[in-house]
Amino acid sequence: MDASTIILIIITIIVLIYALIRDETIAIDGIKLAGKTIWKNLLLLLTGFLLSGLVQVLLPQDLIASWLGKESGFKAVLIGCAAGGLIPGSPYAVFPIAAGFYKADAGLGAIIGFITAWSLWSLSRLPLEIALINPKAALIRYVITLFFPPLAGFIAQVMSKNLLLNF
Repeated sequence: MDASTIILIIITIIVLIYALIRDETIAIDGIKLAGKTIWKNLLLLLTGFLLSGLVQVLLPQDLIASWLGKESGFKAVLIGCAAGGLIPGSPYAVFPIAAGFYKADAGLGAIIGFITAWSLWSLSRLPLEIALINPKAALIRYVITLFFPPLAGFIAQVMSKNLLLNF
């Protein structure tokens, strides 16, 4: 268990104890809502984790390392950005995929580019955005955000090398 998990568990226990002290029904309602949220998202979580595992075993580690690895330079960042913009899905699917890339030795720049491009460029959201907002606003937003994922990936890559971050 890592430190962030332990901290989250401690905070949750403290908040639960506070809710129990304040009013037992509040704590029970909170637990029920948490159960509903888990049940509602369980299939998404399981699917995301399964997809992550499949990506790790279907894409050879040396292929991921050569395309997305630390030594692949800015090319890896651009490939990560392209993949992030093309992959549809919720965070429950995308973050496990990013974790799979990380475990297969993808560089930090490629991973940051992947996640940033997914959140800003997702082509699967473009038709919905055009339909609900308007085509001009959607396209202007895409143009404005065009440089952010590669820039974020490049900055992360430089930081991971120059600041000796062990990612």
